[in-house]
Amino acid sequence: MEENLEEIELEEKEDIRQGKYMTFQIGTDVFGIELKYVNEIIQMQPVAPIPEVEHFIKGLINLRGKIIPVIDVADRFGREPFEYNDRTCIIVIDVKNVVVGLIVETISEVVSIEEENILPPPNTSKGLVQGKFICGIGKVGDTVKLLLDPVKLLSDDSLDFTDKQEDEEEE
Repeated sequence: MEENLEEIELEEKEDIRQGKYMTFQIGTDVFGIELKYVNEIIQMQPVAPIPEVEHFIKGLINLRGKIIPVIDVADRFGREPFEYNDRTCIIVIDVKNVVVGLIVETISEVVSIEEENILPPPNTSKGLVQGKFICGIGKVGDTVKLLLDPVKLLSDDSLDFTDKQEDEEEE
């Protein structure tokens, strides 16, 4: 009975988040990540560097006793680094039970984007590095938001948190 109540509460929570995106800025571009992946937003804090990892993995943070890897999203996209300031935030996301922090320049807002207002990402011949991480283009009024696919953001040839954690759990 208690499990059923927890399931119902979880489904209701997911329904509330359906079609909602946390938006943030990197340079002049506005990106969105589906709210269902967002655990919380925290202020930038000291990051313990990790040797011999990809340049965009800035290190680890201790979030209330839990150690979380942190990625600089601008760096992940191959963009010029930006100086962290008082508006810099870490979006803590959970993708397939893998918790990761995303460093972003600034949080914009939470927006609702109906499915019919989401277009497929454009094909680019040269393509920006970030293109492979985009799952859609959200139209919000007169603006567009580049919608990120967090699964792709956390897994490719150079980085795959999900497989490593699953392998460690099996051992």
